[in-house]
Amino acid sequence: MRRGFLAVLLVLVAVTAVQAQGANGGEKLSVVASFSILRDWVRIVGGDRVEVTALVGPGADAHVYAPSPADARTLAAARLIVVNGLGFEGWMDRLVQASATKATVIVASAGVTPRQAGTLGTLRHAAGGIDPHAWQSVRNAEIYVANIRDALIRVDSLGRPTYAANAAAYREELDRLDEEVRRTVAMIPPARRKVITTHDAFGYFAAEYGVTFVAEQGVSTETEASAKDVARIIQLVREQNIPALFFENVTDPRLLRRIAAETGARTGGTLFSDALTVAAGQAPTYVDMMRHNVGEIAAALK
Repeated sequence: MRRGFLAVLLVLVAVTAVQAQGANGGEKLSVVASFSILRDWVRIVGGDRVEVTALVGPGADAHVYAPSPADARTLAAARLIVVNGLGFEGWMDRLVQASATKATVIVASAGVTPRQAGTLGTLRHAAGGIDPHAWQSVRNAEIYVANIRDALIRVDSLGRPTYAANAAAYREELDRLDEEVRRTVAMIPPARRKVITTHDAFGYFAAEYGVTFVAEQGVSTETEASAKDVARIIQLVREQNIPALFFENVTDPRLLRRIAAETGARTGGTLFSDALTVAAGQAPTYVDMMRHNVGEIAAALK
């Protein structure tokens, strides 16, 4: 009887030890994020339990990304796929289908209140539709992170304590970031809180923090600004005395340079909209990106 009890106990200990190694037989949980900002969040929440890959890496433009056969193989090997949704990755559904992956696919923006493209700017672009750049509000970022936490727990229930603790700590960091952005914007005179950018990626930032953005392109970098749009922007810059024009890291700056030359408006620095930088760059993480952007805006508008 005693030997039987010990045998059962040893089996239970062995099973527990195997489970404790992780969700995938001792290997890290394989997660694929559609682009670099989502990868940053999965990395933070997942910690040492996950191995996360971004299909669209630092400095690359997800709007115009062309998936490769290697991407399909990456998805096929994944346990979890994290996408933005809101129409941001128009290529993702086809890629998931082509990969025949068995991974869980989650939309990280679920629960965000979407805004219509162009509703906060003076120009409404022909592209219209939903603005997918919801991460430009730190409050929305907190929704993304909670969704990522819940998805990781769903796929790897043994990691719940890790994922919950990492998400809670990061939520505190995001709360501090949100307060920092609000304080920085508050130091800009209200009449000067007007910015021209190269594409309409900052609508959620505008709604959350009270800065007006006008863009020469629509919500996608695939959308070309018409000559009529550019002429209207030039007129707006002159009529409203818009102080600064900003380039973005994923768009062609030539039209913005033309607008600056014709209006005499100041050209500010580079804003990061849809992609982070490499580790040695100015915005290797989401928090770095938001701090950089609001700092550049404040410096140009004060």
